[in-house]
Amino acid sequence: MRTFLLALIFATSGFIASAQTLQTLCSFNGTNGANPYAGLTLGNDGNFYGTTYSGGSSNRGTVFQVTTNGALTVLVSFNGTNGANPYAGLTLGNDGNFYGTTYYGTTWEGGSGYGTVFKVTTNGTLTTLVSFNGTDGSYPFAGLTLGTDGNFYGTTSQGGWGISYGTVFRVTTNGTLTTLVSFNNGTYGGEAPGALTLGDDGNLYGTTEDSVRGNGYGTVFQVTTNGTLTALVYFDGADGLFPEAPLTPGNDGNFYGTTSQGGNMNLNNGFGFGTIFQVTTNGTLTTLVSFNGTNGAGPDALTLGNNGNFYGTTHSGGVSNSGTFFRLSFSPVVPPTLPTLTLQLWLGYPLLTLYGILGDTYTIQYTTNLADQNWTPMLIVPNLSISPFQMIDPAGIGQTARFYRALQQ
Repeated sequence: MRTFLLALIFATSGFIASAQTLQTLCSFNGTNGANPYAGLTLGNDGNFYGTTYSGGSSNRGTVFQVTTNGALTVLVSFNGTNGANPYAGLTLGNDGNFYGTTYYGTTWEGGSGYGTVFKVTTNGTLTTLVSFNGTDGSYPFAGLTLGTDGNFYGTTSQGGWGISYGTVFRVTTNGTLTTLVSFNNGTYGGEAPGALTLGDDGNLYGTTEDSVRGNGYGTVFQVTTNGTLTALVYFDGADGLFPEAPLTPGNDGNFYGTTSQGGNMNLNNGFGFGTIFQVTTNGTLTTLVSFNGTNGAGPDALTLGNNGNFYGTTHSGGVSNSGTFFRLSFSPVVPPTLPTLTLQLWLGYPLLTLYGILGDTYTIQYTTNLADQNWTPMLIVPNLSISPFQMIDPAGIGQTARFYRALQQ
């Protein structure tokens, strides 16, 4: 057994800077929308456009515009007859208009409707293109993807042929709908397949919120234009849980996305607050950020800005727990030398992050007096299976000074 001193830091005042920097720019309050479950779309005017699931004049959701400094304008308030409760974001068409879906609305079934596909201009003029009827799909959870042919491709979370696990469809700008694939056995996701993203290889990539195979925590999948589906990733919770948002292609040829829960499973009653991840076209997954509640919870899709940073929203967390608008930036920093222990505060609690060597065992200890050679064991991490590993120290809140170290076996 050998010991290795990783870090000594104050829990009450210390903060460790990281390569990713988040800054809250605005908060939703109900009147200007509430609970944005989707990412943002960059317009030709340099502003971002998006949707909220609820809020607005009828509390059935909104379409909004937001500038890069956080100035928010409501363009459309949904009322049921023109659509209701959009989960998904907007897609910019070749004509300069935005296209999207609402989860409910128009074709009424039990007072809710099966959902719509719509077009909206930058001045807020709304046109309903498709009203789903169940047989051709129902409850489109995800947004639309613009194909090289000028048509849009999307998914519905239910409906279609067979056992109604959802569909992949094509829709033209004048509203002609064609069903391409029905998820009729749940093999690659039993509910809510995410929006499709076009890859450089001509295939489409997306996520499902759950899956029959694996742990049931969701997948990243590939679908060809002829409807052949392949699962690339099965999430296990620690690397993410329930991906609800579409993937965003990066400048490096990889895809970037989020999971609504998971990541640090020691937080949020063991479910985590969500992650930001990177995935390659062959299915190699890397977790970049695990949210902690204070900086947001339940992240939605990412949008790549002209400055190379990613922008997005969380539908809860933040100052008033009503969601945040965040920026994810990358710095050319060298990853921490392994092993390393860092610390920051989460709601006043010490939040420890261990960057360790997989398979090794670590003992985390603390003391309140560096002159005292007797450190108190706090946690043993046997056979480290994920790095970074995070934990909170409930006893550390309110302490004037508290020091931590990790011993490596």
